[in-house]
Parts: sequence; C-alpha cells; structure tokens
Amino acid sequence: MMERVKFTQMKDGDKEDYEFLKVHETEYAKGTANRLLTALVELDESLSGYQITRLGHSLQAATRAWNDTSDVDWIVSALLHDIGDIYAPYNHDEYAATILRPFVREQCSWTVEKHGDFQMIYSGHLVGGNQNKRDIYNGHLYFQDCADFCERWDQASFDPDYTTKPVEFFREMVTEVFERKPYDPKVIRASKRVPLYLL
Repeated sequence: MMERVKFTQMKDGDKEDYEFLKVHETEYAKGTANRLLTALVELDESLSGYQITRLGHSLQAATRAWNDTSDVDWIVSALLHDIGDIYAPYNHDEYAATILRPFVREQCSWTVEKHGDFQMIYSGHLVGGNQNKRDIYNGHLYFQDCADFCERWDQASFDPDYTTKPVEFFREMVTEVFERKPYDPKVIRASKRVPLYLL
C-alpha cells in the first residue's frame, strides 16, 4: 500500500501516483467546512477598532440573513463574506468568493466578490476613495443583489446590541454547502436569481 507518491517532479508521476493523490485529496476536502469554521473564529485576531469583532460582524451578518428567511446559499455567503480579512486584507472579497464559488449560486459568489466595491458607497468619499465605485457594475444582473446584501446585512452588522447567533448555529449549514459536488450546474445556476430575503 502506497504511503506517498513516487515522484519528486509532477511530470514524472504515473497513474498510480495520481489515483493515490485523488483519494487523499477527496478525503481532505471532506474537512473543508470544519476548517472554514475554525478560520472564521480566527477573525477575532483580525482588524479591530469596531464596536464588535470581525467574527461578531460575520455572525451578525449571517444572523440577519437567517432572520430574513434567506436560503442557505445566502446565509453561508453572509457568514463567510469577510473570511479573507486575515490573509488578504486588500482583496478579502475576492478571497472569500474564490472559496465559495464552487459550492454556491453564481449570484452569491458574485455578490461576495464585489461587496468591497459596493461598500464604498458608505465611506469612499470620507477616505479619499470613489464613493460610486459600484457604478461600474450598473446594469449587471446581480447589481441590486449586491447593493441589498451590503445595505441589509453587511454595513448594518456592527451593532453590539443585536442578538446574534453563535458559530455552532451555522455549522450544519456550512457543512451542507461544502459537501456539495463542486461546480455542479444545478447548484451554480448561472444567470439565475433567488431573492435575498423573503420578508
């Protein structure tokens, strides 16, 4: 029984090597949800200065999505939208979208990817940026989804008095999403929209 591949350069690998790796990679991928939830908790070591922690912000955004009776794709996207804050502070939105893209609707991953640009509407003019940066996406199918995501869940989720659900509340939802077959067209649903909220 193999314990590791035979090659030291990928070009020298054979079928046995790559079949062996595929089994290991598939097994490793099963732990993605748990690793993401661990990384989410580490957001408490991220940027400070707000009235709540970055973890608190993420949980509050997801709680707001839950309270809006949103579907699991929206809730998990809200939960993980800032997961890149620790490792990719200048493109955290793209980082988070890359993680989500194989497992959620295109609508949700696009919204997460662009939410940093859309958030400029609230503060860009106060810090020498372009307050209207989101206007480059005018006419995009998901423009209003991203605008609503930012307004209802993201920019509003810095409230220390808001009753917020804990990490464990979302564990089953995160597991459901990351146990899906990656890039399944039935999940990705390109160019299809689902309401952000049902209230």
